[in-house]
Amino acid sequence: MSIIILLMTNKIEKAKLFILLTLVAEIILGGVFVVFYLTGLFGLKDNLSNEIIVAGAGILMLLNCVTIWIVVAIMSNFKLRSDIKTKELLSSDIEKIYDFAQIAMVVTDDENRIIWVSELFQYRHIDIVGQDILQWKPQLDVLMTSLEQEKYAKVVINNRTYEAQVIRESNLWIFKDITDYQTAFDYSKQNSIVFGILNIDNYDSISMEDIVNDTENRLKTLIHNYFKDFNVVFRKIKEDSYFLICNYLNYARMKADSFSLIDKVRSISARDTSFSLSIGFAYDYPDLVKLSDYAFDALDVALSRGGDQVVVFPYGRQIEFYGGKTTSVEKTNKVKIRSLSDSFLTFIKNSSDVLVMGHSMMDMDAFGACLGVKAICDRIGKPVKIVADMKITERKTRSAIMSSFNKNELQDLFVDPIRAHDMIKQTTLLVVVDVHVPSMTMAPELIEKSMNTMVIDHHRRGKDYIESTVFSHIDSSASSCCEIISEFIKYCSINPVVNLPSTYATFMLSGIFLDSTYFKSTTTGLRTFEAAATLKDYDADNAMADDFLKDDIEEHREVNDFVDTFKMPFKGIAVLTPKEDRLYDSATIAKACNEVLSLKGTHAAFAIGRVSNKEIKVSARSDGSVNVQLLSEKMGGGGSFERAAVVFENISLQEAFDKVVDAIRKNLDAAQITDKEKKGNQE
Repeated sequence: MSIIILLMTNKIEKAKLFILLTLVAEIILGGVFVVFYLTGLFGLKDNLSNEIIVAGAGILMLLNCVTIWIVVAIMSNFKLRSDIKTKELLSSDIEKIYDFAQIAMVVTDDENRIIWVSELFQYRHIDIVGQDILQWKPQLDVLMTSLEQEKYAKVVINNRTYEAQVIRESNLWIFKDITDYQTAFDYSKQNSIVFGILNIDNYDSISMEDIVNDTENRLKTLIHNYFKDFNVVFRKIKEDSYFLICNYLNYARMKADSFSLIDKVRSISARDTSFSLSIGFAYDYPDLVKLSDYAFDALDVALSRGGDQVVVFPYGRQIEFYGGKTTSVEKTNKVKIRSLSDSFLTFIKNSSDVLVMGHSMMDMDAFGACLGVKAICDRIGKPVKIVADMKITERKTRSAIMSSFNKNELQDLFVDPIRAHDMIKQTTLLVVVDVHVPSMTMAPELIEKSMNTMVIDHHRRGKDYIESTVFSHIDSSASSCCEIISEFIKYCSINPVVNLPSTYATFMLSGIFLDSTYFKSTTTGLRTFEAAATLKDYDADNAMADDFLKDDIEEHREVNDFVDTFKMPFKGIAVLTPKEDRLYDSATIAKACNEVLSLKGTHAAFAIGRVSNKEIKVSARSDGSVNVQLLSEKMGGGGSFERAAVVFENISLQEAFDKVVDAIRKNLDAAQITDKEKKGNQE
């Protein structure tokens, strides 16, 4: 082939040179003739008539045309002879080439009826001529309608797997047989290792009375029988933990069974003790050591989301959640809290300075938690600033801050995100409170720059979270982040105790009021009241904390207007959607959601409101009968069991409404809590 190209190149160069020389010669001769004719030399002007000159010019043009035609003919002849040689080279074994590559071709008419098949299909599928090629749905439908995005489709014909491609201009379909490859891939996939870790969530709280021991035996027998049925190898690593190993085929069987072990275990109880399990699975990674690490990470996510669920980590893809239909069990292990608070103090002591921040549209719980962290840092003597931008701070919180602190105090408390970015050093500790999703923080760019990041949150952990933290405490059983910080202040091993100013304590109490809905939330427990009592010991002002959360007249009107848009597309599920051109504060949207939830017969509410020209926020609330976190996660949001939120960008309110209704329609059955499960939660 390279020789042919070289010969072709030489002939082209010679043709170019010939045409160039001919053109130059014609120009020179034409110039000489004009000079002789105008000067009358050799009697040209007298002897040549106009007819002779025109005839000569015509003959010259004809000769040029003949010359060009000859050159083109020579080149075409050479190309034709070269092409014939190439075709002859291929055609002798083209059938063997297609057969070796297991490639078949099918030609259809304009109605997609098969009118011709190549030899491979004639031999294997002689009965398909005359049939509609789109019988192999839905793969070929996708191939036809999405040629720009989907160039290939995998189809199965008579138990053989093909990779299909279509050339629509000629109605030509090309099929490559990949059966052997697919069989090997499926076998490898089905027998790949899946590693899991199982944890009995509340094992430490089980009494060792005989009746409970009997219940514990039933629990372990149930676990044993379940994994035996699914061919899972499991071994105890602690009294409340097991490691699990199986192949992907048996894991897929458990997945198809919806991990029914979770529901079966939940039905076992003894007196006031109700059991639940958390399981973390990981697969699709060749290194078993790494795979076990990913399984432990998945279990950590399950526990941080409140337990009673399965979390799956398929390497390289998004985390999957199964179960999680019950609220978090309150944890009252004061030894663990003391250990966590002391670890928290250690990191503060080892840092040069501290920056603390909450989420964007910072509310009273986020700000109160920031103040609690600042009080701890002040007690240790570490420089500390709260990272905040008042433009993206919730209106009530902003108003309370401005009325409670003077100018000097504000300068001592806050630093804006831009200055904080310049302040942060390798030894700076960044504490993130009341949020664990990077994009939802007050200043996401600080997380990217920070070398030492700490997370303290009470929302159930979602798919997106801050990674590579030096300390992470996500306790979804807590009613608020202020509750967690209050416990740290109370139980930390520091002497003398932390000096929490009365103003700080009041803001923290207001944060507990907000997130526990004045102690009416199902996450409200003994810990919540103890945290409130701790803050009262620091002279927190009840009336002031309540006053911080009161609506002004304008907001009250906005909430009422919002509530008037009440719709109930599903029984017990309310959806609020105001006018497209109206902008609302995030707190107003949440307030309207809470108002509707207080109406009789409403078990969950979704308030949809525009907060900026580009963003629409959805606040979700539940009375404990519906897991709004699960529904919000299906739309890309997150939160806790009874309080969640979603943010949509660059869509209309109608599109947001359609997304919410569609998510509810598809996932309501999975999100609803039965009376039996609700009773178990209360126990």
